Amino acid sequence: MAWATALLVLFLAGLILFFVIRGARKTASMADYALGSIRFSPVMVGLSLAASMTSAATFIINPGFIALYGLSGVLAYAVVLPAGVFISLVVLTKSFRRHGETVKALSLAQWIGKRYESKGFSLFFGFLSLLLITFIVLICVGMTKVLSQALGVKELYVLIGLVAFVFGYMMFGGANSMVYTNAIQAVLMIVVAFVLLGSGYEHFSKGVDGFLDRLSAIDPALVKAVNPGSLLFRDFFEIVICSFVVGVAIVCQPHIITRSLLLKNDSEVNRYLATGILVEMLFFSVVFTGLYARLQFPDLTLNGAAIKMDGIIPAYVVQEFPVILGLVVVMGLLAAGLSTLEGLVQSLSTTITSDIIDPLAGKALGDGERRAKRLVGLNKVVIVLLALAAIWFSHRQLAEPNLSVGIFAQNGVYAYFSAAFMPVLLGIFFPGGPRIAAIGASLTAVLVHFGSYYGGISWYLQGTVRNPAVAATYAILASVLVGALLFILFRKKG
Repeated sequence: MAWATALLVLFLAGLILFFVIRGARKTASMADYALGSIRFSPVMVGLSLAASMTSAATFIINPGFIALYGLSGVLAYAVVLPAGVFISLVVLTKSFRRHGETVKALSLAQWIGKRYESKGFSLFFGFLSLLLITFIVLICVGMTKVLSQALGVKELYVLIGLVAFVFGYMMFGGANSMVYTNAIQAVLMIVVAFVLLGSGYEHFSKGVDGFLDRLSAIDPALVKAVNPGSLLFRDFFEIVICSFVVGVAIVCQPHIITRSLLLKNDSEVNRYLATGILVEMLFFSVVFTGLYARLQFPDLTLNGAAIKMDGIIPAYVVQEFPVILGLVVVMGLLAAGLSTLEGLVQSLSTTITSDIIDPLAGKALGDGERRAKRLVGLNKVVIVLLALAAIWFSHRQLAEPNLSVGIFAQNGVYAYFSAAFMPVLLGIFFPGGPRIAAIGASLTAVLVHFGSYYGGISWYLQGTVRNPAVAATYAILASVLVGALLFILFRKKG
């Protein structure tokens, strides 16, 4: 298994590098890096969207939560949250794209800055985007867990090699190569999604009732819609309200909402959305595999040792599948991580370079073509620094996670899109609205999210493990309220 995995990883690396070199030849500016200079089909961009939305969280980390807490987690992560995501995608994409095309925005921070005619607001979102490093860490941890199990190599060595390779090739190709690699990864992920979902077919030999009875024999709470003993799915508020609110707002991440800007005309949007949503429905359902893993490891131990939550699915894959099929699944899990990691590295480095360094540098970088070349060079330096940060934080999460790296990542990412939600919403549907409404809503979201999470506001946020979705829900609802009030108070008369 170890040697076969190593050979397959080398093959995958070679395939990725082929497309990176091909894309790098057509990347001459930050605009090319961010949005691409190649015309892509809407189906390919839709596959890229589905792949970038589906990270190691969906295929590796979240099924671990399901293994611990059962059907209540399936309801939250595979039903309610996707419903919010799909509704938000359909409602926001066309309008966001229309304005993004008009102002030639390269990033979400730039879109917000131009929409509200405020360089300060754009800079604020540029710095706020640094929170997305937490999501990069989640993906690095998930992929490291899978590869280290399959290769039998220490996690730290796998982590360093993985980050060096991915961040290294993302220094060159950008969007031109990312859409190709994402599409390939999406196809591999589709195959693996079916394999994982079908891997537990023997558990249904006595029908659905028999399957549920086996889970109930391990822990009756695993088959209930609400799991009061869990840390994330304790009641209707956490499972339905928080999951739906987070799902609606989650689209306001730069690597998701800006994906539509890769399309060259509006007539392609419907096919793009249909492709992305259909494939994503399959990907979200993969969390169900966590229930199979719980039946495989009823006491959550392997060879007498307790399995960490983030290691449940990697352990299941290695134990459940024969070598050939196991290799396919390992590649699919890696593809799930790579697809989102590429999008995050591309969007975050673009934001730091275009929305922080560029405006703060003033005239120091020169003008015209000279400035464009220097920004491309600085973007590579930014990616190197992001890689070092990813290795440091990921190593800490591998050694001492607070239940799961998922909690660490959710806290940062949820804070970001909570702050972005109202500015995007107001910017799309109320273009003439007062700037103070968007700024006030955004600041409120940041303060309420971190204030409630670290301040332990309400019983949901007590204890050492807290649910970031609850803090994000408080933040988004407070943000909507403040933004609406400021909009009414300061809107132009007539």
